[in-house]
Amino acid sequence: MGAKRKRSDPDGGEEEESRATNGYSKEKKTKTELLPSMIKNKDKRSEVHAKLKHQKKLEKRKKAKARDAAAKRALELGEEPPAKMIPRTIENTRELDETVCMPDDEELFAGNDADEFSSILKREITPKILITTSRFNSTRGPAFISELLTVIPNAHYYKRGTYDLKKIVEYANKKDFTSIIVVHTNRREPDALVIINLPDGPTAHLKLSNLVLRKDIKSHGNPTSHEPELVLNNFTTRLGHRVGRMIQSLFPQEPNFRGRRVVTFHNQRDFIFFRHHRYIFESKETKQADSKSKRTKDAKGEVAKEKVIARLQECGPRFTLKLISLQYGTFDTKGGEYEWVHKPEMDTSRRRFFL
Repeated sequence: MGAKRKRSDPDGGEEEESRATNGYSKEKKTKTELLPSMIKNKDKRSEVHAKLKHQKKLEKRKKAKARDAAAKRALELGEEPPAKMIPRTIENTRELDETVCMPDDEELFAGNDADEFSSILKREITPKILITTSRFNSTRGPAFISELLTVIPNAHYYKRGTYDLKKIVEYANKKDFTSIIVVHTNRREPDALVIINLPDGPTAHLKLSNLVLRKDIKSHGNPTSHEPELVLNNFTTRLGHRVGRMIQSLFPQEPNFRGRRVVTFHNQRDFIFFRHHRYIFESKETKQADSKSKRTKDAKGEVAKEKVIARLQECGPRFTLKLISLQYGTFDTKGGEYEWVHKPEMDTSRRRFFL
């Protein structure tokens, strides 16, 4: 009796019938749209996954064709083409930072003329680097240092022995070194770099990871003795600008472009990726048909033309750095003051970066 009343009721009967039909259609949809994760059979699951992947690929291709057609139509009509879609990434959605350097920041550029690196970057002093190790050296440490010596011009290696780092700083100041690089090792693997700017600091402690030596890079090149071109990318904040100038002070400011060597420090999400490349120019012959020549069975009327192709050859090594601390003055673990120290409490968001 209750069901008949609901159907005969003009106010609420239609609503309940529509709800029932909507519920039935939803159940039907869930039955037809099976996800690959719901299928237990491995072969069937991979087959359904391949079909879904192919459908997504076709839809993506259709959208790209529609965008190209709309842009072409707009150009023919003399209108502005539709704006390109910019994908959302962690980099372009980063949290706002007050310390990001702007091009019209007069205070920043005024400070550059009086900082610790200005004499080297103004080419008043040529950089001279002392490279040493921690007290407990490893098997891969010397191999990494020998490759660093080929990357950084005017760099000299000295054995650490039992000397304290403060005594090494005093010795380096007497011998007119501009910087000290200490390669720290742990479990027979280089895991950190300490860069000390002389004579008055600052000192940067950087974590080193993902080290790949030259011999382990496939089809690597051998670098020449030319002074490399230095490329620094994405050091946007004041802290990043300071770290970038510190790295820049390790290299001479007069690159020899004839050597075609490029050293890159690329900052991405506070990880500094190091790469060492060499330009290579290759000439290849391309055959083009000559329309003027008469084609016969023997001569096809093809003219050979040379085409120059430029490519990059990696020279190695390859590694990643991450800033742990930046200290005022030279190395001092007990009484030193820090400009910046990374702490676990600072990692509150994936979109918060400091360099």
